[in-house]
Order: sequence, then C-alpha cells, then structure tokens
Amino acid sequence: MLSTMQDVPLLVTRILQHGMTIHGKSQVTTWTGEAEPHRRSFAEIGTRATRLANALRDEFGVQQGDRVATLMWNNSEHVEAYFAIPSMGAVLHTLNLRLPPEQLVFIVNHAADRVVLVNGTLLPLLVPLLPHLPTVEHVVVAGIGDRSALEGLDVRVHDYEELLEGRSDSYDWPDLDERQAAAMCYTSGTTGDPKGVVYSHRSIYLHSMQVNMAESMGLTAADTSLVVVPQFHVNAWGLPHATFMTGINMLMPDRFLQPAPLAEMIEREKPSHAAAVPTIWQGLLAEVTANPRDLTSMKQVTIGGAACPPSLMEAYDKLGVRLCHAWGMTETSPLGTMAHPPAGLTAEEEWPYRITQGRFPAGVEARLVGPDGSFLPWDGESAGELEVRGTWIAGAYYGGASGEPFRPEDKFSADGWLKTGDVGVISSDGYLTLTDRAKDVIKSGGEWISSVELENALMAHPEVAEAAVVAVPDDKWGERPLATVVLKEGATVDYEGLRAFLAQSIAKWQLPERWTVIASVPKTSVGKFDKKVIRKQYADGALDVTKLD
Repeated sequence: MLSTMQDVPLLVTRILQHGMTIHGKSQVTTWTGEAEPHRRSFAEIGTRATRLANALRDEFGVQQGDRVATLMWNNSEHVEAYFAIPSMGAVLHTLNLRLPPEQLVFIVNHAADRVVLVNGTLLPLLVPLLPHLPTVEHVVVAGIGDRSALEGLDVRVHDYEELLEGRSDSYDWPDLDERQAAAMCYTSGTTGDPKGVVYSHRSIYLHSMQVNMAESMGLTAADTSLVVVPQFHVNAWGLPHATFMTGINMLMPDRFLQPAPLAEMIEREKPSHAAAVPTIWQGLLAEVTANPRDLTSMKQVTIGGAACPPSLMEAYDKLGVRLCHAWGMTETSPLGTMAHPPAGLTAEEEWPYRITQGRFPAGVEARLVGPDGSFLPWDGESAGELEVRGTWIAGAYYGGASGEPFRPEDKFSADGWLKTGDVGVISSDGYLTLTDRAKDVIKSGGEWISSVELENALMAHPEVAEAAVVAVPDDKWGERPLATVVLKEGATVDYEGLRAFLAQSIAKWQLPERWTVIASVPKTSVGKFDKKVIRKQYADGALDVTKLD
C-alpha cells in the first residue's frame, strides 16, 4: 500500500525560495573592517543568486552536473553562490584556501571545475595555480584585489558585479532529482590524496532540518549566527542552508578571522550564536583576557572539528558564554552529534554530558567495532572504532569525472557503514565520548593510552596554552607518549611540575616520560592538531626532548 502524500523533491532550490520570500527581511552581514559592515537581506541574496545563475548559464554555458568552484571567504557573495549553483543543477565545489598549492591543483583537476569564483584578496593564491588547471575556463573576481596578475593567462576573467548587472531576476529553476549532486567538498588529505565527498540535494535538505532542531543548534529568526567556520569546511557546518530555512541572521567575518576583529564584531553586532573550531575560541579567549570585550550576547557556541578542552569550556562559562560540543566530519555533512545534557539537571550534573561529543540525532545510526571486528555494547566503557550510517552520511567517494564512486576498505565496512577512524565509547543513552583517533591512540605495553585525555589534562594547567601528545617508539613498551607543550607568555617550563599536575587525574603508568616545549602546535587546514608533523619532527631529531626518569 502506498501513501497519499505528494512526492515533492527535497531541493536546495526550495530552501532558497523559502528564505528569500518567507524570511526575506533576515540579513547576511559581512564584516568589512570599516566603520559599517555590509548588509544584504535574504530577499536581495535570492535575487542576486538568480542573476548569478542566469550569468553562469548564458555567459559561460554552465549546464547541469558542471562543477563550479569557489575560492572565497565567508561573505554574502559566497552565500549567493551556495544557492545559485546547486539550484540550476550544477555542482558547488568549495575550495579549501588553506590547503597546500599542490593539493588545490589536484582537487580542481580531479573535480574538473569549469569556473572559479574568487575573492580578489585571494588572487595571489589562485593565480600561480591557473597554468596547472586545464579545465578552468573562467575566473570571476568578487571584491577588492589586484587583478593585474591575471593578464595574459589562458582564462577569461570577469568582474562579479559586472557579471550580475542587467541579468534577469527570474530563472526557470529545473525540477531536479533530489538525489542529484548539489555540492562537493574534499577531505583535507592528511593521508594520501584528498577525497571528494558529494552531497545531494536531499542530504543537504535533511541535514539543514536537523541543524535547526532544538536538540541541535535550535536557532530561530530572532538569532544571529556568527559563522566563523569556513564555508569551504563542510558547507560551514550546514549553516547557510539552515539559516535560509528558519530566517536566522548571519554575521560573516570575511577575511577578518583574527581574535581582535572577532571580538569587536561580537561586541558591536551582538550575535547570539557562533560556530568554529577550538583554536578560534582559544585565540579569542586570550584576546578578551588581555583586552576585555562584552561577549555575553552569545547564548550558545557550537564548537567542533577537534576535541574541546574542558578547561576552555570552564573559561567561557565564566564569561557568560556556553560552549556546546559537536562532532562530525566531511563525510557526515558534518552534523553527527551535539552535547546537550538531558533536561532537569543542575549545572554540576550537566558537566559529565557537556564534555562528551554529544548524542546522536535522528538520521544518524552508530555502532562501535572492536579490534577483532565484534560489535561492542553501549555501556560507556567498551571502546571501539565508531562507524555511522544515515541520510546525510557519505556512502562512497567521488571517483573523478570519468570514474565510478569508490569505497576504500579502510573507510567503509563491507555492509556500507562509514568507518570514522575515531575511537570512543557510547553510553546507554546514546552519548558519544571519543578517546582518540585510531591512528593517534598510544599502544603501550598492550594497553591503550588516550592522547586526547592527556592533552585536555595538560591544557587545564594555568601555564599551558596548548598541548599535543603523540606516540613515539619505545624499546620496552612499544610506544610511549611524547608531550609537546606551548606555554603561555611569560611562563617557565617545569616538566616535573607538569607531570605531577597530570598525576592528579591520570594513571601513573600513562604519564609521559618525554617532554618538549614548542612555539605552536602544527595545525591542519581546518584547524585540527596535525600530529603527523610532530611525529616526523621527533623522528628527524628536530625536537629538543627531555626524558624524565
């Protein structure tokens, strides 16, 4: 028996049309670094997205399935591209501007992008790559920037505003299959070449609904979200699409991502929500500690991309800002969990839930797999690799313009579940606590030591700004932890004191013998600790390591 419901495809186009009509007065505010930021309503964004679609079709001949890349900061023009490109049936391909040049070349060529939209301030990054990008036919430049370096290159160059000028405000949006590709992001390529994840209209629509649920970010038209997480990083965690669904205002920092301008825009524009990785909030905390600002407008901050030290949560609690842990990855669109405690608890009772990665929402199924391949119970104690599946979870990687999607055995199980590479436990009521990445677990004498637990404990020390712990070879135990520490300004190192501090919360056998102070922890393109760099530095003898008895 079939239902009597209408079969209406779940499309990005419908999110666009809803936002520009029902929530037409909501705003995208882009920081300019000047006295007044740039403001554009959802209705204006929608109209300009329509003109952009007309330009891409009429001027460049972009057709359904063509890849159109963006190399842009978080700003209103980037939001316009977010809606114009998928709605016309093409595929939005956001380029991670923090990747090494050789990886960007690989990604653009692998995706076979025909058009690149770029902010003028990022031309110094793009121009040297263009001779190596044979599929790119057009470059569209938005905003200020020196364009002289583009002269003489074998591409057609266009100005974004001139391209939109005089275009029609209407477009006969195609009635697409909701399973059709809408957008694509590539993983950061920390091991091997980056891999392409292709999101469907359906997955984006369903993910956007989940972002807006109360157990997720739960924002409304009364809120303004400071979208610090880059639009090239898993579609800014789904916020541009989710905001058009519910009328949430967006505050976009553009290229002003340093702690001082972020503090200023929070104090002046008073966003009620923000989203970014822990390193952003660590930098902002140092800034407002030295130069106090009013951050109390932010009722909630979504923090993900890496484990958030509990000490950072505590510091922001004192400032009246609540950090909410989330977990996800490029392959999960990215929302996988959010750490809202159960109702009816005191602040003290909430704390054990807040420091988890959170609870799984409807739409994401999870299981834990032990080293022997067995499925482990949700008892809060049995640790295994997390595997997930669901309506916005990748089932394969993009195989290139002429290749079929592929499913590497180390990334997908035989029955199609995504192997996340994260190790952790799940409580009986569905709260996930990650203890490490599978590749970062320290295997010492047949036992596992969590590098994340050691790092969080170290970063709770008042003299420690950052800390990263990696496994290094040991003749007796196989592997032992190496603690690399970034000290706060003016602090002096005392390894014995740091180890004694750890001993208050860490088992004695897990305490590191090897210690070193570094200027900063190496980061990946999305702000995560890049531990492979530290491991290589140790192997090359580039670190000044002290070994305690």
